[in-house]
Amino acid sequence: MPSRTRTARYARRRQRRMAGVAHDLTAGQWAALVESWGGCAYCGSTAPGLQKDCLLPISRGGRYTLANVVPACRSCNASKCNTEVTTWLRRKRLDERAFLVRQAEVARALASA
Repeated sequence: MPSRTRTARYARRRQRRMAGVAHDLTAGQWAALVESWGGCAYCGSTAPGLQKDCLLPISRGGRYTLANVVPACRSCNASKCNTEVTTWLRRKRLDERAFLVRQAEVARALASA
C-alpha cells in the first residue's frame, strides 16, 4: 500500500500533467461517447460509473479529446493504467482490429454530428 506522501506526490504530478495540456472534450461529447459505445469500450460492461480513458495516456502526451477518449469500466481502466491501447489489447488478447475500427467509426460519427 502506498504511503500518503507517495500518493500525494503522484496526485500533484498528475495535476501538473493535466494543467500542461489543453483538453477540449465537452460534457455533451462525453455523454454522446458513452451513448455511442453503450458501455465499456473494451469489455462491453454496462456497469454504472464509466470512466474517461485516454487511448494515448496523458502521461505519454495524450489529452482529453473526442478522438482520444473512450468510456471504460473501472476494471479495464485500472488494468490499462498508462499503457498504450494497442499494447494493452494485445496483452489481454482482445480483438485489437475490431476495437480500432469501432473507435474510428464512433469518433467519425460524433465529429460530423
